[in-house]
Amino acid sequence: MRVIEKIDLKQLYEIDDDLWLEETIDLLKERKFNELDLENLIEELENLGKRDKLAVGSLLEQIIRHILLLTYWDIEYERNHRHWKAEIKSFRKQLKKGLTTNLKNYLANNLEEIYQEAIDYVQVKSNLNIFPLECSYTLDQLLDDDWFPPVNNN
Repeated sequence: MRVIEKIDLKQLYEIDDDLWLEETIDLLKERKFNELDLENLIEELENLGKRDKLAVGSLLEQIIRHILLLTYWDIEYERNHRHWKAEIKSFRKQLKKGLTTNLKNYLANNLEEIYQEAIDYVQVKSNLNIFPLECSYTLDQLLDDDWFPPVNNN
């Protein structure tokens, strides 16, 4: 590692954020905490947390969308149910790869909001307005590889 003064590290952040990250990791490993660019490090850590929440929220929304389509879009069921189930399985696997206890708690605390986003999308896609106003699925059901809701055969 080349020696970088605190002010140089701040400048490096503006020029080459990948190199800044490498240098910051090296400083942390060497326990040279007084040389860290704390302002940008804090910003990056906050952004990392936001990105993780956005990613898991998006994957859960995709699961809910496809479950709603599978359950309620009767006219498209025969043609699309296998695709929808495959998508649900794929999104569940992706979600579980990055799911930590904190992120699972985030999903549990934001399930209704994520459900509403899914409803907005599915209503436009299907032109249906028959979906429950509140989420009737538990987070455990949504994450369970083997769980699928019963089909609404009207």
